[in-house]
Amino acid sequence: MTTVRELLAAGVERFERAGLAYGHGTANALDEAAWLVLHALGLPPAELAPHLERRVTAAEARKVRALLDRRVRTRKPAAYLTHEAWLGPHRFYVDERVIVPRSYIFELLQGGELGPGPSPRRGARGDEKILDLCTGSGCLAILAALAFPAARVDAADISADALDVARRNVADYRLGKRIRLVQSDLFSALAGRQYDLILTNPPYVKAASIRTLPEEYRKEPRLALASGTDGLDHARAILAGARAHLAPGGLLVMEIGHNRRALERAFPETPFQWPKTSGGRGFVLTLRRDELPFQA
Repeated sequence: MTTVRELLAAGVERFERAGLAYGHGTANALDEAAWLVLHALGLPPAELAPHLERRVTAAEARKVRALLDRRVRTRKPAAYLTHEAWLGPHRFYVDERVIVPRSYIFELLQGGELGPGPSPRRGARGDEKILDLCTGSGCLAILAALAFPAARVDAADISADALDVARRNVADYRLGKRIRLVQSDLFSALAGRQYDLILTNPPYVKAASIRTLPEEYRKEPRLALASGTDGLDHARAILAGARAHLAPGGLLVMEIGHNRRALERAFPETPFQWPKTSGGRGFVLTLRRDELPFQA
């Protein structure tokens, strides 16, 4: 018989020897191995400590070792092996058709820091209209619907495959009556629609970085990562189109990775706000409708 602790230690040692890369829900070998060990044993992902001394059967140990082996052999992020990703207490189905959810925008939604300004249309009803642009798995659309219980949310993505994954997650959360899925290349299929809040975590990896990404990141859809030579192709297009799709008092919230300096150089007159996240300031920007550039 062996214990969960021993399986975990063996997994950490193997992951470190293999030089795996992290960043898809975990930041190190210990957390990644713990996630996979607990998943293989059918245990909740946040309940490691109470089970460390638990003895496992030979069959359970084989199942754990097989999953740890797949992580090393395939270099797929754990989320693709378990088909689940977590943002706080919220679970989402994922597979290789979408990037693994990891947006800082989740923290701002969770903290209640995001919301549109005063609007004659809304009055006191609180019936916000929200757009999640580049929705991927649909995680931000779902979290926005949970944060704004009377809101109607459009979840848009260029990828039909991604929308299939989002559809599954929307159904899991029973939000089909409040979240509408739209296949759209940014704003192209949203003509005439205005929103009180636009959330977007678009592609923002520059071409040179794409070529040097660890293998785990190259398992994700390139369409959801690459954004031109400087990583700002999507950001420019969103800034150019957002004003037409924001209601008076509306707010744009966009994640841009490590591109703050490049964006501020490209738009020196735009008064970007940079709310604090666990990564620091500079990863997510906010702009009110009247602060957006007229041309980008």
